Amino acid sequence: VLKPQGGNCAVLPKVSCRCGGRKRGTGKMNFVFISPHFPENYWNFCDRLRANGVNVLGIGNAPYETLPALLKSALTEYYRVDNMENYDEMLRAMGFFTFKYGKIDWVESNNEYWLEQDARLRTDFNITTGIKSAEIEKFKRKSVMKTYYQKAGIPTARWCVTADVTEAQAFAKTVGWPVIAKPDNGVGANGTHKFKNKTELNKFFQQEGPNAANYILEEFVDGEIVTFDGVADANAEPIYAASHVTPDSIMEIAHGKKPMWYYVAPEISPELRKMGEAALKAFGAKSRFFHLEFFRLKTAKPSLGNAGDILGLEVNMRPCGGFTPDMINFARSTNVYKIWADMIAFGGTDMPVGEHFYCPFAGRRDGKHFVYSHEQIMQKYQQNMRMVDRIPDALSGAMGNQMYVATFSTRAEMEQFYSDVLATTDAANAEAQKELSSILALGEPETAPAAKAEEKPAAPAAKPAAQPKPRKTTRTAKKK
Repeated sequence: VLKPQGGNCAVLPKVSCRCGGRKRGTGKMNFVFISPHFPENYWNFCDRLRANGVNVLGIGNAPYETLPALLKSALTEYYRVDNMENYDEMLRAMGFFTFKYGKIDWVESNNEYWLEQDARLRTDFNITTGIKSAEIEKFKRKSVMKTYYQKAGIPTARWCVTADVTEAQAFAKTVGWPVIAKPDNGVGANGTHKFKNKTELNKFFQQEGPNAANYILEEFVDGEIVTFDGVADANAEPIYAASHVTPDSIMEIAHGKKPMWYYVAPEISPELRKMGEAALKAFGAKSRFFHLEFFRLKTAKPSLGNAGDILGLEVNMRPCGGFTPDMINFARSTNVYKIWADMIAFGGTDMPVGEHFYCPFAGRRDGKHFVYSHEQIMQKYQQNMRMVDRIPDALSGAMGNQMYVATFSTRAEMEQFYSDVLATTDAANAEAQKELSSILALGEPETAPAAKAEEKPAAPAAKPAAQPKPRKTTRTAKKK
């Protein structure tokens, strides 16, 4: 039996609690946040909810003692379970909170991994403020997502789901090589394959057998990923939106073949905004964070369109991954954590948006020899740096081991930043640098005029060249 951490918390087995003394029937909105400790920047969501007068109740598998102080101060109470995959434990936690605080108004993890479980909990506890089990498929299965993109009038790459290798071969013959295979219900680029010929395709089907039907085959697209990210209201209309661009192949980045680099753009092109808003309506994405992915073609292809055309890719009903919410804050001089919390508490927000910047992320992988040391990078870009930290192991496979996030007023400044941070001395460096330069040279489509700054933020304090301890991620996010 674990001891309560204060207030009126019940003493139950496997429970760690922190209670501020709130009791049932206080009239406060009850919000259950699933796994509030991961990713580490998610304490911001809880903090902004609490600031809006919301009763924030956490369920997670981390011991209470290990939670960051900023998260502890944002939670009214925390219920620890041994295994979040054990639905009986999750039911028990929800039942405890319902008994103690009354009707639960919201359940949310803002995490792709728990999306289906979130929906199941809402269904079982009749919580009407989010996605329920009956509608989860369109947000999890890539094949279903494409049908909803098409309902919105948004073109997609051709695709096929089959366990029959003969059908798969016929599909490949129609669309041409290479062909991409992804788990139809999967997260990120995990389990993604690229087949260059019939032999590779046949080998995959032999290995997978009937399980091949759990994959979606897609026509290969030579394009960069552009996103439509933000917060939607109860009418599936964005109350705030931004966009980030990943020029390199996510699959090759996730497999460790290329460094992770992407950036939040200062503006959203009118075409992308129009498609994003249409997709939100088609999917019925209400009262939540959204992360919609699109391809922007690098080269023309008769079956897909001209260079610069946009195709629907996938949707995610959660914030954009990693530290991108913080990057949006830096790029737009705003606070998306507060915007989301305002939507939850009030249905809208009055959070201002200030001056716009390019906000690039660069992830270095351990074991490589870089042209410029960490100290040299910090010295040159000390006025631009916004986040510098080691990346958690759970995210390092895709994002690298050492992260740098900065802001720049011009694209040329951002391009130089990437060239400096990612330059290596290995044999493949010349080719990699040439490819990086060619990708950056593609530029961007025309966008709407930049918004006029309401208030220019103060310049950050300069860091010394040999900073011994980089600025911690959570502290930076808190200041913003």
